[in-house]
Amino acid sequence: MFDLKWIRDNPDTFDAGLKRRGMAALSGQILALDGRRRAAQTKFQELQQKRNELSRQIGAGKKKGEDTGALEAEVAALKDGLAAAEAEEQAAAAEAEQLLASLPNLPAADVPDGADEKANVELRRHGSPRNFAFAPKQHFEIGEALGLMDFEQAAVISGARFVVLKGALARLERALAAFMLDLHTGEFGYSEVVPPMLVRDDAVYGTAQLPKFAEDLFRTTTGFWLIPTAEVPLTNLAAGKTLDESSLPLRFTAHTPCFRSEAGAAGKDTRGMIRQHQFSKVELVSIAHPDQSAAEHERMTSCAEEVLKRLGLPYRVIVLCSGDMGFAAQKTYDIEVWLPGQSAYREISSCSNCGEFQARRMKGRFRKAGEKGTRFVHTLNGSGLAVGRTLIAVLENYQQEDGSVALPEVLRPYMGGLEVIRPQ
Repeated sequence: MFDLKWIRDNPDTFDAGLKRRGMAALSGQILALDGRRRAAQTKFQELQQKRNELSRQIGAGKKKGEDTGALEAEVAALKDGLAAAEAEEQAAAAEAEQLLASLPNLPAADVPDGADEKANVELRRHGSPRNFAFAPKQHFEIGEALGLMDFEQAAVISGARFVVLKGALARLERALAAFMLDLHTGEFGYSEVVPPMLVRDDAVYGTAQLPKFAEDLFRTTTGFWLIPTAEVPLTNLAAGKTLDESSLPLRFTAHTPCFRSEAGAAGKDTRGMIRQHQFSKVELVSIAHPDQSAAEHERMTSCAEEVLKRLGLPYRVIVLCSGDMGFAAQKTYDIEVWLPGQSAYREISSCSNCGEFQARRMKGRFRKAGEKGTRFVHTLNGSGLAVGRTLIAVLENYQQEDGSVALPEVLRPYMGGLEVIRPQ
């Protein structure tokens, strides 16, 4: 969401930002709606002042015993005009708000321009892909051969894009989540949260999944939304609050299931666990001071990277171009892990600085000590990491020729000392 005053003062900058997002200039349309609203508001105030003056005259006339019938008729006639002006103001405001709510965040100045992922820029790589003495398999081939990954029975139970993990793989998913949470809380200062996984409209609107992306979500018959990511409830911990400046930044982490309809994913990653309706993720969220959000973004990304470093998984970091960023982001780093079975880097974390975009929608503010006014906080979110995709990366990078999978040393304490997962 955007500040109308800022758009009035910076229409060219606003339109330039939209253009970088591949959109047409809209400042004229937005300001015209705002002009309608302000004109109706002025008309309402003028009519209200006139009514108040006439009412004063009526009161004075009655005290003198004068006939005030004409004045009373004039006051009655103003009623329709007041109602019309109020309705016009509300209609113009609602239309402007609806338009603004449909617009994505503007890209930061240092975000590369581009229409799609082809214009993303690689920043760095860590680790070297392993040289296999055999043809590496994809995760679903490994998991099925282990007898611990069952897509067929999941399809019987729930349909496509679901999986049943069993035995050591079920424990591996739990181990990965526990390892990530321990790292983020124990070393990086995040506070662990167990948030609701069913949320109201306002919460999903606040993080900008609504209204534009309703089809990507699952909704219950009672009006709740299943969270697509713990970003939604964690970021909304600041909704409607005015925080003390000294409390910032707030850093939260949570391990939750996530639910997505994958409405636009027809034909993409139909095999395996890469893109599912239900998956597990450890989320990182920061509520930051505007002056510190850029540094917080770098810090959050490094925290997510550290998970991969400890697991010994090769990865690269890219900065997304203006046309490939998520709706609420003003700058995004994607971390892509190497998957030898696909011979490709695939996204495992996306860390975004949303600036004040979400905070405006959810009315999250802070106050500096000794000052009356408030400012909007900045919100940031990132995967620390997607647990299912991390499991995939472990299976593919640590697979052995006999079909077994060695476990990274940092995970073995979480696996009861198990060093190798062998076929059942």
